[in-house]
Amino acid sequence: MAEAKSLRGARAERPLSPHLQVYAMPINMLMSIVHRITGAALYFGSLLLAWWLVAAAAGPDYFNWVNAIYGSLPGRLVLFGYTWALMHHMMGGIRHFIWDTGRGYDLKTIDGLAWGTLLASIILTALVWLAVWVVG
Repeated sequence: MAEAKSLRGARAERPLSPHLQVYAMPINMLMSIVHRITGAALYFGSLLLAWWLVAAAAGPDYFNWVNAIYGSLPGRLVLFGYTWALMHHMMGGIRHFIWDTGRGYDLKTIDGLAWGTLLASIILTALVWLAVWVVG
């Protein structure tokens, strides 16, 4: 009994996790991650929207200054990204709503909804900016 080895503190041999070079991330997993990222990005975009509303209430000089920032190339790129994040997060919410009804759980539909989320968010963003370009 004195010769018996204790397994306490010994590490079990475990297989290594597949790395990004080996593992192909499924589209539904990627869209889930992007949905969370866009949700976080919407917090920042909401601050920009609040800043714009405060500027509108503060008076024409400050409002024109904020509009000049938003109208610059970097400002428009940020607003474009915010628009896409908003559209993508909305489409992801619709995808989750479909799942909440108990539908769309087969793998083909899950992948189709993920690709549809991405495609619809791109199309909706383009339509919004096309409308801004035509009206503005």
